[in-house]
Amino acid sequence: MLFLVCAAASALVWGAGDFAGGKASQRANSFVVALVAETAGIPLVVGWLLATGTGWPSAADLAWGAASGLVGNAGLVIFYRALASGAMSIVAPLTATTTAAVPLLLGLFLDRLPSALALVGAVVAVAAITLVSAGPRNGATASRALLGLALLSGVLFGGYFTIVAQTSEASGLWPLLAGRVAGVSGLLVAMRALRVPARASARTLALGGTAGAFDVAANALYLFAVRGGVLSVAAPLASLYPVSTVLLAMAVDRERMRPLQITGLGLAAVALVLTAG
Repeated sequence: MLFLVCAAASALVWGAGDFAGGKASQRANSFVVALVAETAGIPLVVGWLLATGTGWPSAADLAWGAASGLVGNAGLVIFYRALASGAMSIVAPLTATTTAAVPLLLGLFLDRLPSALALVGAVVAVAAITLVSAGPRNGATASRALLGLALLSGVLFGGYFTIVAQTSEASGLWPLLAGRVAGVSGLLVAMRALRVPARASARTLALGGTAGAFDVAANALYLFAVRGGVLSVAAPLASLYPVSTVLLAMAVDRERMRPLQITGLGLAAVALVLTAG
């Protein structure tokens, strides 16, 4: 039961972090926002490791952590590129659904099988993500290339969920530190290659730093969840992060929720009940 609470909590925290990161990206380059968020999370992870006195991890755990950081950041860059097209109402739900579906399917082969009721709950969670993420279309259309980018970013995000789940419980949060260091390094290399200036305003630093803090907390909760439960259930629940993003958009930006999104919130509640059954 505790792993379900951690998975659901990670979704709420991730959604809040995405909201902060999205606000920062409205006026700053997405590479810079991602770099600020990744960098801001490093001292938080280091502080946790020092406070808890976690022992040294194995080379395999660090490798899994670094790989997850590179894959996750690659997905973020591709996701932002897809969103830049303006067809956000198409890109966002497709990416979110793929993110949840990938670890759900891979978890059936890599991890122990969940109960039938929990598996149904995970599938319902995927459906809820699709509906909650659906914004107004406003005549938006997407080319095959754009759909490909949305799918690829979802596969990479789902790959992150799957890869980081391969780390051992004894490694604590060391894989997160390895992932952050690898992610920052990858971003710096990409920014240098693309000649993106690493300049950030005070607003970008504040919002990006907030996003990074929430992201670290969500990653830690997800690790606790997947290590104590089943990947094919924990990952889809953690992927419910669009729920809190949409709720924050309603509260802060006064956005209106569509009937489909309200239905999605109801399905998210059903998914939590089923997986806890």
